[in-house]
Amino acid sequence: MKHVNVRFFAAFREAAGVSEADIATSAETLADLYGELRLKYGFALKEGQVKASRNLQFASLEETIQSGDRIVFLPPVAGG
Repeated sequence: MKHVNVRFFAAFREAAGVSEADIATSAETLADLYGELRLKYGFALKEGQVKASRNLQFASLEETIQSGDRIVFLPPVAGG
């Protein structure tokens, strides 16, 4: 079991009800972790609609995660 810290922003924060959580996970990749969080918190966005950051660097959803990682999933951002 890995232990990671996940920060939530925008719609993810609203759905999770918290801005940050320490998560115990068996996920191997960021995509796996997002799938777990999507089920747990009811996130509406599909995997292909989000971006990820791992340890303060943008990352592919296929990137492997490790205990101690700091992870952020970002919803699409519209500008004007």
